[in-house]
Amino acid sequence: MQERNLPGSAGGTNALDGARARIRAAYDPEFLRRSGQVLAEALGEHLAGVQAGQASVLPWQSPAEKVREAATFLREDAPRAVPAAAAAPADAASQVPAPSVSQRDAIVEHFAQLVVKMLQHGLNLHHPRYLGHQVPASIPVAGLFDAVGSVTNQCMAIYEMGPWATAVEWSLVERLGQQIGWTPGQFSGLVTHGGSLANFTALLTARNVSLPASWEHGVGGGDAAPVLLVHSDAHYCVSRSAGMLGIGTNQVLRVGLDVRRRMDPQRLDDLLSECRARKRPVLAVVACACATPIGAFDPLPEIAEVCRRHEVWLHVDAAHGGSACLSPRHRHLVAGLDRADSLVWDAHKMMFVPALCAFVLYRQEGHQFETFRQNAPYLFDPSAPGLAEYDSGMRAVECTKRAAAFGLWGVWSLFGPQLFADLVDTTFDLAQQLYERLEEAADFQPLHVPQCNIVTFRHVPTALQRASGERLGDFQLELRRRLIESGEYYIVSTKLDGVGALRVTLINPLTPAAELDRLLATLRRHGRQLLTR
Repeated sequence: MQERNLPGSAGGTNALDGARARIRAAYDPEFLRRSGQVLAEALGEHLAGVQAGQASVLPWQSPAEKVREAATFLREDAPRAVPAAAAAPADAASQVPAPSVSQRDAIVEHFAQLVVKMLQHGLNLHHPRYLGHQVPASIPVAGLFDAVGSVTNQCMAIYEMGPWATAVEWSLVERLGQQIGWTPGQFSGLVTHGGSLANFTALLTARNVSLPASWEHGVGGGDAAPVLLVHSDAHYCVSRSAGMLGIGTNQVLRVGLDVRRRMDPQRLDDLLSECRARKRPVLAVVACACATPIGAFDPLPEIAEVCRRHEVWLHVDAAHGGSACLSPRHRHLVAGLDRADSLVWDAHKMMFVPALCAFVLYRQEGHQFETFRQNAPYLFDPSAPGLAEYDSGMRAVECTKRAAAFGLWGVWSLFGPQLFADLVDTTFDLAQQLYERLEEAADFQPLHVPQCNIVTFRHVPTALQRASGERLGDFQLELRRRLIESGEYYIVSTKLDGVGALRVTLINPLTPAAELDRLLATLRRHGRQLLTR
């Protein structure tokens, strides 16, 4: 019979000693300190170059090429064992040798190589020619605050697992609620991992309040199936939420828009009246501040009044536009937001902190506990019922939840709320400047007057002046693909009324106005190449 290496045997002891040595190397505080220095230097050098407009916005490779390259770095072997003669003194408690100087040097050098590779291959959101999705050139120091939580693995579910993370989250909920105009002590909220999850959480709460037995007994179907009334341009996560909530995507009723692509309060009123006449329960009305395609802000005071008369829950997707609350110049865009029953507000959009940090906010404090009606005795301590209010696991979809608000808390603590107002004002102004340039150019067609930092338009060269909508739309999509693969600019595409269009979000506050002129010139150049190929 083959002899096994039992824990007490020499073979087993030697194997465990090697395992402990490798673990010790991974947890070595000196390795962390030196790697942190390397990281800070590399990030500082990288951002200096990117903010100066060096390198490509997007170092384009096909997905398959990127995957193959990333896989080449995944090692199959363990790092070389620590030579006994060269090992540093053992820790008195563990008797496991600390990593040798030479081994530590090698690991730090390898770490530096991996960091450089990551920086070389990522999308450069801090580049002045990044004009893409609603993902910002985040405030760099916010990432360092997030790193504190990541390195020490501060997580949430119950207060005692993340006491400071909980305190930070609650303090920010209070500040944001006050910015909305709510009375302190009467509202509540939490942080989730992204706007899609935030919208789902809020709509789950709305379902349980509007349809009181739905948590326990499910949602009825047939002719009396509940409906969700939404802005016609609402984010796709709203329909996705309807599917997950058991409402069904077919029960999502899209409210007509006015000429500015805002929800029309009269059409909402008519649709709610029709639902009442047909005895169809309404889960909620979902308005936008602002809607994704062109950044349109719904007329919330009028919508809120319609919802009040019909006694239905008003939810506002303010993932992008909620930060207008912080700007005296643009606060009028979210007038009436204080009348929402619930709303979402993404700090990782217009508060310029790293993803993901999305707030769900409720006007009535007690609604935060309507989301779930469960008990988990292995997690929540019945001997301390006063702490349950602070346990995020009682109110969030997630059980374990990362401490997502450290970056926002750190930036607010360093710079105060004025910085967020400055970021809103600067980027909104850039969008207005781009719109003015589009208006003046004979070969560009702006598709709306921007209310925020989102601008949608088409490039219409002379050769396409009489083209069909399909041909013109296809040209925009081809033009955008050529542009981003060149690495010169990063913009996105959309469709308005079924026709392709170009869309930019001015979400790098360091983008100079001169880049707007260069963008149009670059689009013209690529457009000519497309038309003559």
